[in-house]
Amino acid sequence: MTDSNPLAYSPALESRETANLRANYQLFVDGEFTEGAGEPLRITEPATGELLTEVASANKSDVDKAVGAARRAFEQTWSRMPGRERGKHLFRIARLLQERARELAVLETLHTGKPVRESSSFDVPAAVAHLFHYAGWADKLGYAGYGPDPAPLGVAAQVVPWNSPLFTLTRKIAPALACGNTVVLKPAETAPLTAVVFAEICQQAQLPAGVVNVLPGTDGTGAALVGHPEVDVVSFTGSTSTGKQVQRALAGTGRKLTAELGGNSAHIVYADAPLDEAVEGIVNGIAFNQGQVPSAGSRVLVQEPVAEELLERLRTRTAALRVGDPLDRNTDVGAVHSAQQLDRLTELVRSGVSEGARRWTSPCPLPDKGFFFAPTIFTGVQQSMRIAREEIRGPVVSVLTFRTPQEAVNKVNNTPYGLAAGIWTEKSSRALWTAQQVRAGVVWANTFHRFDPTAAFGGYQESGFGREGGRAGLEAYLDV
Repeated sequence: MTDSNPLAYSPALESRETANLRANYQLFVDGEFTEGAGEPLRITEPATGELLTEVASANKSDVDKAVGAARRAFEQTWSRMPGRERGKHLFRIARLLQERARELAVLETLHTGKPVRESSSFDVPAAVAHLFHYAGWADKLGYAGYGPDPAPLGVAAQVVPWNSPLFTLTRKIAPALACGNTVVLKPAETAPLTAVVFAEICQQAQLPAGVVNVLPGTDGTGAALVGHPEVDVVSFTGSTSTGKQVQRALAGTGRKLTAELGGNSAHIVYADAPLDEAVEGIVNGIAFNQGQVPSAGSRVLVQEPVAEELLERLRTRTAALRVGDPLDRNTDVGAVHSAQQLDRLTELVRSGVSEGARRWTSPCPLPDKGFFFAPTIFTGVQQSMRIAREEIRGPVVSVLTFRTPQEAVNKVNNTPYGLAAGIWTEKSSRALWTAQQVRAGVVWANTFHRFDPTAAFGGYQESGFGREGGRAGLEAYLDV
């Protein structure tokens, strides 16, 4: 650390070469890499705004081939394989992910914009943990509570978004394979790289051909996959608007659907809360939310007696966050994922100002190029304002106050979403009462944004339905 600026750290850059980035990437169908029939995807690096690489794109004919390969693999190989053998394949994939952890973390950072510290400490380890967890379930499905001999459904179509793509895809693929299903995965159009490398790892682990297929592509690719008549179950993570389109496409088909959609998650900070811990939890949410994680917590409800003290500590701590090169291990807040997301975030923040909220923005310097936004805190926020109602995909939080626990619950629940919430208090009875009243799929107490492969995760209302993770995550892929 330099003497002139206490916030200036010597760069601790992770090497781009670690990612083994190639000039182009291909589809993965029936155990082989192949060119797609669609127009190649041009992948932009959020931290620079420059072209990163190109990825082959699938069209409807590629979807047909992939689903056909998955069907053959399901009927001839995977569903007939003993659970113990399926588990061995998942264990091998998990170990190979561990061996290539540094490569995957850097690659995840390059095409999403999130700090490499987050990719290496959360995304990759969480992905590995989910694979190990479900590898253990593969030969124990009769004890999961879904009958003595539950059967797999068949071909699973899985669609993942651009935030935490590696973690999200493993949370879907692992239980599907453990249950005996085969998979066709459609990664995000703007962030498909770690999905394609995951396919390489499946090939390296000698997973039978057709068990996992990866189809980068546009929204049209996703629509063709979700609506394919040979698909038996769909798992979708993405925006609420697209999730509703998926529901309409599957209505009346009898096929299973799980959906994790948008969120407007909240912190509730009671007057007796450990304020320093609460501030760290909120700030971690701000840092996570540069990667646009819906559960990261974009609303803060603080009890009036400690509102000013919390705000003072929150501003001080937020001002110390370092915004910059995501490959620098000192960086707290990386790049917003795309120019489109940055434009929407900027417009939403302007609406907060025009509607009368008070804006405070960190004085931190921003890089000259790339898609960056300084951490921002809004006070004087009313429930009717857009910044309190809509999903905020960026390092922005809105602070509201409350007097009674019931008022806090009412304000938290005054949203169409219901993904996650955090409660900060020293009284366990108050935390338990609040957790029971809040309509959110996941509630943390005196911590925030913690994930465990043994615990279920999912939302209510417009945040989706169904659960991923733990024993509950098996249900979507079994005939129960």
